[in-house]
Amino acid sequence: MAAGATDNPVFDVVGVGFGPSNLAIAIAMKEFNEQQRRGRPLRARFVERQPRFGWHRGMLIQGATMQVSYLKDLATLRNPSSPFSFLSYLHSRGRLADFINYASSFPTRIEFHDYLEWAADRFASQVDYGADVVEIAPSPPSWNTAPSGSFDVVSVRPDGGIERIQARNVVLATGLRPHVPDGVRLSERVWHNRDLVPRVERLGSGRPRRFVVVGAGQSAAETTDYLRRSFPAAQVCAVFARYGYSPADDSAFANRVFDPGAVDDFYAAPDTVKQLIRTYHSNTNYSVVDPELIEQLYRAHYHEKIAGTELLRFLKLSRVAEIRERVDGVDVTVESLVDGGREVLAADVVVYATGYRSSDPTDLLGDLATDCLRDEAGRLRIGRDYRIHTTEDVEGGLYLVGATEHTHGISSTLLSNVAVRAGEIVQAIVARADDRGVAVATPARQPAAGS
Repeated sequence: MAAGATDNPVFDVVGVGFGPSNLAIAIAMKEFNEQQRRGRPLRARFVERQPRFGWHRGMLIQGATMQVSYLKDLATLRNPSSPFSFLSYLHSRGRLADFINYASSFPTRIEFHDYLEWAADRFASQVDYGADVVEIAPSPPSWNTAPSGSFDVVSVRPDGGIERIQARNVVLATGLRPHVPDGVRLSERVWHNRDLVPRVERLGSGRPRRFVVVGAGQSAAETTDYLRRSFPAAQVCAVFARYGYSPADDSAFANRVFDPGAVDDFYAAPDTVKQLIRTYHSNTNYSVVDPELIEQLYRAHYHEKIAGTELLRFLKLSRVAEIRERVDGVDVTVESLVDGGREVLAADVVVYATGYRSSDPTDLLGDLATDCLRDEAGRLRIGRDYRIHTTEDVEGGLYLVGATEHTHGISSTLLSNVAVRAGEIVQAIVARADDRGVAVATPARQPAAGS
């Protein structure tokens, strides 16, 4: 619909981004609507930059498994009987008995991505794929089809046209951005691991001689393993500032930090305790690797040393000091953190597996950003219901998914609480409804004071 049209529908929710978080919200809204026996159903629309649904497609490595239980899917922890559960997906694919015999709580990443696509396909009519949101602003007074306090979500369509969507509430779920060290420029020979699989496939039958992988977390270890298996004649050099990969703590007690109730604990805790929790349990998620993969890589390296063919190298206590691209390769200068000694590796490709950072949620808000309240450290103030605290001038709801680790804890960017979080946001939106004409449900948790 063209910008400026006066017959635009007013959506209860417009979701910016359509990854697992907003997909879970779409599911929670659908199930809420189906539970109501009267009143107008909630209406939602989503805008996604990608041309089709995708979640870390570049790391869909054959055989790589999830690090979370299949029960932490899009719906089960919120509604165990949901038709959008992973078990419902397996049943629809005719693999439920096979998965039971598989005897693991951790599906492969490829299978879980297929599950996400299976769920996303059922909302295709509500998603504008290939559209890029460029602005979120209060609806102008001339737009009298919307109640006071609505927002205009402006996006650029794939054909270059401008679309303006009206919403009473906006859920910002713009995901994570690949991170590389300052000064690193990605290119045809300098990659981030987000593009690993398609980049490797484009190498085809080429005969690369050496790869350099930078990083010490799960994705770095998986990248190293994938490259050595894909190109068995090539040398793969892993560079990290540690002695080696550190194992992830996925023990039963440690995993409680990802429980839904842990969000309540974290949110209520003073800042000093928040920092303690993040420090104590950082080894559940940050720069850590599945112990089985660590053992697999170490054994492969050890056997190569026995055979005298060390194609898998680990450059410990080191950093990449300089990168110089050539026509036919890239020179990577690796510097020892111990004595400053340097070694130049002539490589075909260097892969940075250096993680992600949350997007700045205020980038799209324009002047609205000045109405978003911040704490003493300059961070956004977020209610327990994930609503951004704003001045009284903002009547509509701005909800944030992802960039909330400072208020909601380690699981903020992870799948662990995606189902419960979606339910909490939907319940909060329903509880704040004033003129929608739908039955108002009691939220699972009341919005925090001042939200």
